Amino acid sequence: MPAYITLANLTDQGARAIKDSPERFEAFKAMAEGAGVSVKSVHWTTGAYDLVLVSEGSEEALMTLNLKMAALGNVRTQTLRGFSISEMRKFVSAL
Repeated sequence: MPAYITLANLTDQGARAIKDSPERFEAFKAMAEGAGVSVKSVHWTTGAYDLVLVSEGSEEALMTLNLKMAALGNVRTQTLRGFSISEMRKFVSAL
């Protein structure tokens, strides 16, 4: 299953309700699972991003989930496709 790393920043709306962040994540996780996306980990972070999520699912399921999340207005995201070591070995073997 493809892996994705999502970097997220709170919007002003999300920051105003920061106390609800853990509960919002639990609601997001349930929504993700319903969409066929498995959330492997979440990390609230310091630095350039406020949250980092690692998830697995189809490209279609992840795109739909990202659109739903964007519509809620609490975070802005940047999602990256991640590759495992076995996938990377396959890529470099063709070099």
